[in-house]
Amino acid sequence: MPLDKAKIIINDIKSGNIKPIYFLMGEEPYYIDGIANYIEDKILSEEEKGFNQMVLYGRDVTIDEIVSNAKRYPMMAERQVVIVKEAQDLSRTIENLVAYVKDPQPTTVLVICYKYKKLDARKKLAKEIKKTGVLFESKKLYENQVPDWIKRVLAGKGYTITPKAAQMLTEFLGNDLNKVNNELQKLQLIIQPGEQITPQLIERNIGISKDFNNFELQNAIGARDIKKAYSIVQYFGQNPKNNPMVMTVALMYSFFSKLLKYHALSDKNQAARALGVSPYFIKDYQLAARNYPMKKVSAIISSIREVDMKSKGVGAANIEQGDLLKEMLVKIFN
Repeated sequence: MPLDKAKIIINDIKSGNIKPIYFLMGEEPYYIDGIANYIEDKILSEEEKGFNQMVLYGRDVTIDEIVSNAKRYPMMAERQVVIVKEAQDLSRTIENLVAYVKDPQPTTVLVICYKYKKLDARKKLAKEIKKTGVLFESKKLYENQVPDWIKRVLAGKGYTITPKAAQMLTEFLGNDLNKVNNELQKLQLIIQPGEQITPQLIERNIGISKDFNNFELQNAIGARDIKKAYSIVQYFGQNPKNNPMVMTVALMYSFFSKLLKYHALSDKNQAARALGVSPYFIKDYQLAARNYPMKKVSAIISSIREVDMKSKGVGAANIEQGDLLKEMLVKIFN
C-alpha cells in the first residue's frame, strides 16, 4: 500500500538517509503532496530556506532550468532543496532528466511531483532514478480499501473509528484521500486522542445522516427490512442533491455482484479476501445470502441495470429519482 511506502520514505529522511532525487508520481496526489510537503518543511532549517530552498512549477520551467538550479551549491548549509511541482506539465521532455539523474549533485535534494501520470518503467529515466534516488508511485485506492486506510491513519494519530463510521465517510467522500483526510482533521479537532469517531459524531459535524445513507440502505435491503428500505429511498427522493441516484445504483450493483460471488464461493472462510471487504461486514453478506438465493441475485442485478439505464433517460423520461428507487426496491423484494 502507498501508505507503507510513504512511511518508509519519511522515516528514512528522519534518520538522515536523504536521497538526492525523489521522483513522486501517480494517480493519487495525497501521498505526493505529503512527501513533498514533509521535505519542504523538515530538511532545511528556517534560516537555511531563504537561500537554499526553491519551488518551481512545471508549466514555468524547462528541464534545462531545473538541472541548472539543481547543480548549484548550497549557501551556508549542508544541502539545498529544489521542488518541482506540477511536473506532469513537462511530460514530453521529462526523459531529458536522465543525464542529471545519472550523476546528481550530492548536496541537492531534487523533488519531482509528477501527478496523475507515471514514468514508463522500460525507459532510462525510471531505471536510473531507482539507482540514485527514490521512485515512488502513488496509486489510487479502490473504495473498498478506503475504510481500512482511514482506520490506519487514525490509529497512527491515536484515534479509533467504528467500522460503520469509516464506511459512512467512504460512501460520502469516495476514494479522494485529500477530501477524506480533510474531514478526519476536522473530527480530530473535536475529540481527544484515544477517543473513538462514531456515526453520531460524523452526523453532527460533517452532515452525513447516520440513518439515511447508502450504507444503511444496503443493510436494510440485505436484511429484507422493507419498511426501513422504503423510508430511506423516500428520504433520497426528497433530497436528491445530497443523495445522487448514480451513487445509490452503483453501490447496489456492487453489493449484489459481491453477493453473487459469495454464493459461488466454495470456501466461505475466505469470503472477506475474495470479496475485498472487511471481515466485519461478512455477516451482512451471510444474512443477505439467506434472504436472496443465487438465482434471485442474478435477476436483481439485471433489474438494477434496467433502473440505471432509465435513470440516464434510456427507455424512460422524466421519472423522478424517488420513483426509480422505489421501482428498484419492488424488483428486489418481489
